[in-house]
Formats: sequence, structure tokens, C-alpha cells
Amino acid sequence: DVQLQASGGGLVQAGGSLRLSCTVSGITFDEYTIGWFRQAPGKEREGVSCISFQDRITNYGDFVKGRFTASSDVAENTVYLQMNSLKPEDTAVYYCTADPWTRLASPCSGRWYRGQGTQVTVSS
Repeated sequence: DVQLQASGGGLVQAGGSLRLSCTVSGITFDEYTIGWFRQAPGKEREGVSCISFQDRITNYGDFVKGRFTASSDVAENTVYLQMNSLKPEDTAVYYCTADPWTRLASPCSGRWYRGQGTQVTVSS
């Protein structure tokens, strides 16, 4: 049974930092891609980051512009998202996803497993 749980959200002032955590169970990391997505009220879902353990590649949404860093601690079954230089437009619910890795599909589609999100609010 695959389960993901995001945590670490909160209220922060513009320019501040937060570190989100995603605890994952029921998967072997090498066989999956782990994504962070966000969704603000009335807006489309945005892909924040994607870690492909098989390819050893981490990709980010264009809006990240070097402010966020995704990392993992496989021994702790946890993926992190360090967010620095936060802006009010980063306010959203952030959640993590797990999708099976395959050469034929785009990584981090978000279609397979998704955890409960964590609210990030950035005040101006």
C-alpha cells in the first residue's frame, strides 16, 4: 500500500524559507519518480519539482528559478523541498506524488499516488 504524507507548511513572510517533507511508504525509490506539486485556489496545478531516482535527475518548474531545492533521504523514506526566497505568489497547497518510473512515460505525472497536502502561506 503506497502512502505519502506531506508536512512542514506554514505561514512565512516574503523572503523567508520553509522546508517541506514528504514521508513515503510502500515503494522502492529506484522504481518511482517523486514529484512536488502545488495548487492555489482558482489556479491550475503546477509542477514544482520532480526527482527521478533511476535517472538521477531532478527537474524544477520554470517559476522556481533556483529558489527551491528537492532532495531525498532514502534511508528515512523522505523527500524534502527546501524553499527559499518565498514570494506571496508561492502561496498554495503543496503535495507530493509518486509515479512508477518508466522509459516510455514522462516522470512525475502525478497520476498514480498522491499524499495529503500541506498549506504554505507567504505574506507580503
